[in-house]
Amino acid sequence: MSALEHLPAESAPRGVELNGINVIAEDERQGTPRDLFWPWFASNISVLGVSYGAFILGFGLSFWQAVAAAVVGIVVSFSLCGVIALAGKRGSAPTMVLSRAAFGVRGNRLPSALSWLLTVGWETVLVVLATLATATVFTRLGWGGGDGTKIVALLVVSAITVAAGVLGFETVMRVQAVITVVAGVLTVVYMILVADDIHWSAVSAHPAGSTQQLVGGLVFVMTGFGLGWVNAAADYSRYLPRTVSSRGVFGWTTFGGAIGPVILVIFGLLLAGSSTKLSDAIGLDPIGALTTLLPTWFLVPFAITAVLGLIGGAVLDIYSSGLALLSAGLPIPRYLAAGVDGVIMVAGTIYVVFFTDNFLAQFQGFLITLGVPIAAWCGVMLADVALRREDYVEADLFDPRGRYGDVRWLPLALVAGGTAVGWGMVTNTFASWLTWQGYLLGPLGLGGKEGAWAAAGLGVLAALLIGLVGQALRSVSKPEAY
Repeated sequence: MSALEHLPAESAPRGVELNGINVIAEDERQGTPRDLFWPWFASNISVLGVSYGAFILGFGLSFWQAVAAAVVGIVVSFSLCGVIALAGKRGSAPTMVLSRAAFGVRGNRLPSALSWLLTVGWETVLVVLATLATATVFTRLGWGGGDGTKIVALLVVSAITVAAGVLGFETVMRVQAVITVVAGVLTVVYMILVADDIHWSAVSAHPAGSTQQLVGGLVFVMTGFGLGWVNAAADYSRYLPRTVSSRGVFGWTTFGGAIGPVILVIFGLLLAGSSTKLSDAIGLDPIGALTTLLPTWFLVPFAITAVLGLIGGAVLDIYSSGLALLSAGLPIPRYLAAGVDGVIMVAGTIYVVFFTDNFLAQFQGFLITLGVPIAAWCGVMLADVALRREDYVEADLFDPRGRYGDVRWLPLALVAGGTAVGWGMVTNTFASWLTWQGYLLGPLGLGGKEGAWAAAGLGVLAALLIGLVGQALRSVSKPEAY
């Protein structure tokens, strides 16, 4: 077993965080649960939340149905992050290391690989959006928004994101605090400027959707917000002293992550519900389309707002993706893992920006497809954290011969089974590479791939429940493991 598994990288360049996936030493744990507000708020204050209003209305919901789906989906999904954050306080290790207590030391490599895919995918999506938004603003200003602008924007956004990821935790926390203040203030100004474009008569005229459509909107919100962060939720609470309030850790994680999206999405529902033209434009350029409502003088501040908000999310993603890559077994220092992820992120952004179209369809397909196995893992992890009566045995998190074992087959089977069932109950009609999904909708009497339940995303909920219930039953049959 490599020393990198449990020891800081002593040879790291000056100014770079030494900790990798090791347990944080007692003398390095500091702060209060309130400190968790900054990274979670900053990573979710992006004006992309406004665009989610159009995405949710696209399920055919009325305004009040969409509000219900948004509020419930956001709060519930971030409360799952709050539960996982408790493990970080109790174990002082990254999320995907603590996951070894459920899956075994080497058995956890599969969930770690899935976590890495999701976080790298999300950071790529956020950099793509920042690049496209910058190009749109430059085009409206007459400064040129072609390929040259996109390349420069990509390089600048990527450089900030990768630098923060490489430098590590303290830099991430400082960057997030700045983003919280600047992006928060500018976002409020944006909302004031475009408020006149809200027309309640048009918003209230949207007809109500079916139960299936409401469930579909709810699941989409959950996968787009909290479920996209559960696999990173302990990466920041691990630096807190273990004596701090568990209620505070849960509360500040949930509140910090949820408050911004709730406000932004409801505002987005009002905007998108007022204009079909705007709603359609958001599907092609989710952030750039929002500039069409702005006076010219605020375009540059808007670009700053949009880019900073997206960087806030990308910074958390690249930090956590590096930790997930190490947890999956790559024997390199954390800062190099973040650099590797940065290269992949840039390559993915180049492909999406310059060689593909119909971004929203691919985005939805990405969320649902990876959301299913992550939901199954989340179910297992939730049960493990909630039912674990004793603190983690630190050394055994890195030793296949310890109490957590090498490979625990039941939790892995729950993730595999939950994924198989989940993919069989979701569909994506826009992304051609996902047409194979939905194979259980017919056999289960849900109307098949063209039926009313096809777009409801039931597979995400099914995967979550399979992992949760299965692991809970395991704890009953083997209480000594907890």
